[in-house]
Amino acid sequence: MTTNNTEEVWLRGPVEGIIPLLQPVVHALLQAREEINAALQGFDDSLLWEKPAGTASVGFHLQHLRGVLSRLFTYATGDVLTKQQLLELAQEGKQQEGETCTTQTLLQLFNKQVDAAITQLHTTGESDLLQPRGVGRKQLPSNVLGLLVHAAEHTQRHTGQLLVTAKVVSYAKKSENV
Repeated sequence: MTTNNTEEVWLRGPVEGIIPLLQPVVHALLQAREEINAALQGFDDSLLWEKPAGTASVGFHLQHLRGVLSRLFTYATGDVLTKQQLLELAQEGKQQEGETCTTQTLLQLFNKQVDAAITQLHTTGESDLLQPRGVGRKQLPSNVLGLLVHAAEHTQRHTGQLLVTAKVVSYAKKSENV
């Protein structure tokens, strides 16, 4: 894959080591990571938990993006969620205090989760894709491909919401200071 960042990730070619059917998944995750990291460069930590018009905060989206990737990719392996994953789910959107809840820390955690997802995509073979998987406590029916595609789609949806929210709260703060 070339590194020409002027083109969207999916136009840069295949990601080496990922089967063709999962290229859209890896492209979506890489695109989300690039856009989020670029948009939050220099983002004011005081805006992390702002909820303009009652929308979800940038902090929530960063926590949720990490969490949903962790949970869906766990289900894709056929495993159940750990106590830590359930605890993190319960904490999504709740403002945390201290060093662990800065924009940069939340970005690092999200980036690390994207890396883990991509590592898992490298080990997912075509014969795995239609293997049945249960989702959640009710073990609702899905399969590996469905979970991975949903993870990519859900990541893209929250990326768009995060980008708009970050822009709105940053603009509002600039307008207050004028």
